[in-house]
Amino acid sequence: MILAQQGFNLFYQFWIHTEVIHRMPAWFEYLFNTPSHHRVHHASNGIYLDRNYAGVLMVWDRWFGTFVQENDAEVPHYGIVKNIETHNPLGIAFHEWRTMARDVAASRSLREAIGVVFGPPGWRSDGSGLTSKNIRAAALGSPNAR
Repeated sequence: MILAQQGFNLFYQFWIHTEVIHRMPAWFEYLFNTPSHHRVHHASNGIYLDRNYAGVLMVWDRWFGTFVQENDAEVPHYGIVKNIETHNPLGIAFHEWRTMARDVAASRSLREAIGVVFGPPGWRSDGSGLTSKNIRAAALGSPNAR
């Protein structure tokens, strides 16, 4: 049963990585992860950042408030928010760990160090960090964007 489920999940994850399919029927889009929803998941645009985590059922994103519909006026741009500036595979694999270690070493308190490790990427104790929430708020023109 576990192998059958893994096979189904692998197949499902394969087909949602296409750009050939624009939209599925509305009832299917409401219930299931589709190529449109998954393009949002991979996008680095401010309005799409950290959205649509679902593997198969979109109910989880709808319940937890992380669902965003793909907007035809805002084409998803794939990638990361800030370029890494290296082609070294080890540098790519460990760049975020290196940045976190640097930020922990520069922390002025235990609370700040814990925030760096367990807070969202870009977290700063004074709120000045470039977090997904801040990037989304700037993209939407709202200081309180979810």
